[in-house]
Amino acid sequence: MTKTVFVTGADRGLGFSLTNWLLEHSYQVFAGRYIEDWPFLDELKEKYPDTLELIPIDVGDETSVKKAARMIASKTRTLDLIINNAGIGSRGDHAPVTVDLDFEAMQQIYNVNTLGPLRVTNSLLGLLLQGTDKLVVNISSEAGSVSRNERTAGYGYCMSKSALNMQSSILHRYLTPLGGQVMVFHPGWMQSYMSGKLNTNAPINPDDSAQKIMALVEQHKAYLAEQPAYLDTDGQSWPW
Repeated sequence: MTKTVFVTGADRGLGFSLTNWLLEHSYQVFAGRYIEDWPFLDELKEKYPDTLELIPIDVGDETSVKKAARMIASKTRTLDLIINNAGIGSRGDHAPVTVDLDFEAMQQIYNVNTLGPLRVTNSLLGLLLQGTDKLVVNISSEAGSVSRNERTAGYGYCMSKSALNMQSSILHRYLTPLGGQVMVFHPGWMQSYMSGKLNTNAPINPDDSAQKIMALVEQHKAYLAEQPAYLDTDGQSWPW
């Protein structure tokens, strides 16, 4: 049976790699698109015209999320999987506490990285509960782990990912009695556009990270426990 998935932040980086992997493995994919003039998704749509739907969405805007949810609901009665991948960072967020911090940038990071996934899941929960897997995957980071923190700056990004982890725990405990589940991933330091341009210094290709994440996602029942699995791409558990 074909499974249906919605991926946010699918324009480029990990989101695009996840979308491409899913299409190659015969999933029906709704790809959340934020950058209208970025060509990668258009090229993918030409390759997979019947199994890829492009969904405009800004996860930081409630109206946009609800509009996207209505568009998806008009095309499918169920979702098996939601992958909350969309996220942002800010160069200004790297400042130490000894200088004036950019709290406006922090609020925007939190709005997108923490509240964005919750908006999406909340708006699509009805479809998800009609699916087979009822699985939510939240792309977090090593930055969300309090006990393994080694940073002295990056307040907005790190706090946003820690809060995303707490959100995942609350949601997981709600979904498990209903046959659902949440998984949380640290995807590694990837060659991504998180800072606004492609970071070629990072050691991990997004395609490799996507492949490893999806291998674990497809075994999700093996990781079902009281708390959601918080894993890196090698399947190793991370402390909260």
